Amino acid sequence: MFTGIVAAVGKIALVTRGRGGLRLRVETGGLDLKDVAVGDSIAVDGVCLTVAACKARSFEADVSPETQACTAGFARGARVNLEKALRLADRLGGHLVSGHVDGVGSVTGIRQVGGNRVVTVRAPARFSRYIARKGSVAVNGVSLTVNEVKGAAFTVNVIPHTLAATNLGGLGARDRVNLDVDMMARYAERLRRSR
Repeated sequence: MFTGIVAAVGKIALVTRGRGGLRLRVETGGLDLKDVAVGDSIAVDGVCLTVAACKARSFEADVSPETQACTAGFARGARVNLEKALRLADRLGGHLVSGHVDGVGSVTGIRQVGGNRVVTVRAPARFSRYIARKGSVAVNGVSLTVNEVKGAAFTVNVIPHTLAATNLGGLGARDRVNLDVDMMARYAERLRRSR
């Protein structure tokens, strides 16, 4: 479980293919790994990955074919948002983010409004119903408030701090992004259907 408050921007240093999927080596930038052990979870662009090996400034993680199929992918050299798993004593500055990416959206527009950027993303139709105005959504692991929803498209307002502290500042039109919808909406629908 995560909060969507990115702790550092790292880089995919190496991607190797194996029979079971991919093995990534992630350079962690400013993310302190002193309290991280093999088996811990770290969100990489919003994708919950299990640490398989850990050094002072990098870690390795395996990516299953299922994860590859429902995320934007992991390209060598890509800048990625990083967040260690939430501890019960931590502040919840964003919203509860599972790290189980629902799917991939596509950036369809970006406009500058003062120092902010208003980003429009088209979500896959199958889960666009979980995105609500003034609700929460994680884009590449970043907790954001939804400003507007029109069909499968939604807009978020990204403030200067978030632009500087995450990889969202480098987004361009047609970029693919990992989306993690508010889990409360998914559970509410499941409960409604079970009655």
